Amino acid sequence: MSGRAFLILALVVAAGAGVGVYRAQWPSGAASPPSDKPKPRIPVTATEAKQADVPVTLSGLGVVQPLNVVTVRSRVDGAVIDVAYEEGRIVREGDLLVQIDPRPYKAALDQAKAKQAQDEATLANAERDLARSQALAQNAYASKQTVDQQRATVAQLKAQIEGDKAAVESAQVQLDYATIRAPITGRTGFRLVDKGNLVKSSDATGIVTISQIEPITAIFALPERDFPDMSAAMKRGPVDAVASAPDGRELARGKVSVLNSQIDQATGTFKTKAEFANRDGALWPGQSVMIRAKVDTLNQVVTAPDDAVQRGPQGTYAFVVGADGAAERRPIVVRRQADGISVVAEGLKPGERVVTAGASRVSAGARLDVSDARSAEANPPVEPSAKSPQP
Repeated sequence: MSGRAFLILALVVAAGAGVGVYRAQWPSGAASPPSDKPKPRIPVTATEAKQADVPVTLSGLGVVQPLNVVTVRSRVDGAVIDVAYEEGRIVREGDLLVQIDPRPYKAALDQAKAKQAQDEATLANAERDLARSQALAQNAYASKQTVDQQRATVAQLKAQIEGDKAAVESAQVQLDYATIRAPITGRTGFRLVDKGNLVKSSDATGIVTISQIEPITAIFALPERDFPDMSAAMKRGPVDAVASAPDGRELARGKVSVLNSQIDQATGTFKTKAEFANRDGALWPGQSVMIRAKVDTLNQVVTAPDDAVQRGPQGTYAFVVGADGAAERRPIVVRRQADGISVVAEGLKPGERVVTAGASRVSAGARLDVSDARSAEANPPVEPSAKSPQP
């Protein structure tokens, strides 16, 4: 064996002997040398459980509908001589919309009035003849038959005049129909007839559609299980409702006005109608909205963020930060969850801090490095850049 190989062998033997001596100093059965360093704390975010009044709301997707919709049609035939409204504008009840040529109907009214005046003159003459016949009959110069005939003539003419009055009234109605006015206050749609068009009472298209949008309604569906809560709330008094856009923006506030008379067995839902003043025109017919109705208030209950609620094989629990900074695995009973808030019926007290972020790394008894939830939201951690310069 060469001197160099002998030297390498000697070094290997010496190293092995050193390791053996070092291992002899470890505790029996230890896999590695003991360490006096404490386990690192687990960074988490926590917030306090609070006691507060929590509103109970029911939410459903709805569609905005006008309170009233009227398709204005002509009741008489004729030519349109004036269109007095503008498309897409608000009209008030009684405002002039369209004027149909009134001359034929004015002539018919004048003719009916003339016929009535003629019959009234005939009646006056017959009544004078009756009076003369009665005076002659008292002196036996006229027979009783003559008097009876004259009396019948007077009665006949009176009935005829009543018919004339009805004819005058009918002609007046036809003349009034030639002037078409708004039956309700609302917003007009597209114009369906123009000046010069001929319209008929049998036309199905109509002249214009008016939609009442102040106030306006929204019909939304709720699951069948929510019917008892909604029904009980409406019996207690008005139920507040909030209409929101799909992106969550609040559009209007109103009241729930009607519960449908039956539950739809095919879908397992029931329809509800809410009414909104809509003075600013935020709601529009046909618009899709989310309706939230407040049906109750839970008074002075313990609440915590939904992120604090954990679920496991034994049920729901939360990690509570102890006074010494250690994590306590606390079983809890959640009564209700909505809008990011959980109502805790059992397991938490107001003021106790619960872990809301980082719970996946926490176990019972773990030491925690706690930061406040509000501070974490205001100062989010900055991720280190992969291309940060080297010192």
